[in-house]
Amino acid sequence: MGLDAIVGEIKAKGRAEADKISEETEQEVSRIIADAEAAAARLKTAKEEAVRKEIERLRQQELSSANLEVKKAKLNARKEILDDVYEAAKESVKKLPAEKNLKLLKSIIEKNENNNAKIYSRDKDKATVKKLTKLEYAGEIECIGGVVIENEGGTEVLDFRYDTILKDVSEQSLKQVSDVLFG
Repeated sequence: MGLDAIVGEIKAKGRAEADKISEETEQEVSRIIADAEAAAARLKTAKEEAVRKEIERLRQQELSSANLEVKKAKLNARKEILDDVYEAAKESVKKLPAEKNLKLLKSIIEKNENNNAKIYSRDKDKATVKKLTKLEYAGEIECIGGVVIENEGGTEVLDFRYDTILKDVSEQSLKQVSDVLFG
């Protein structure tokens, strides 16, 4: 065997070894790239899912906030309507015809003057109240009508002002009025 043959054989083995290393390197690079692409795809999917969930959470939050604002606006509108109804009722009571007012005052006084000593009314009803009772007229009060009656010591006060009666009736029937107005 000559030197050329040995050199040729060494070159052939070197090429074969280089080809094998090159092929193994290429396979390793392909595997690393495939793993990196798979990891990137998983990461992308996870990020997309996280973004989708965050968008859904924000959408729900905004929707809830909008619904709350709508409910708040409805409640404010209803309260305004109920306040308007109350004020309209108060105006109606203020404008009671004289004979109706006389009848109401007479009924209140007759039922409550026993065991009491003093009576108060608005200025407009002063003369009428004095005619209807033997109680001491103790003064004028600020109200839309009605009377306040108290005992001798002032320890017991009966408030029959129309304002108070209207307020009490309004509070007691608020739900019923609301149901009638808003269903």
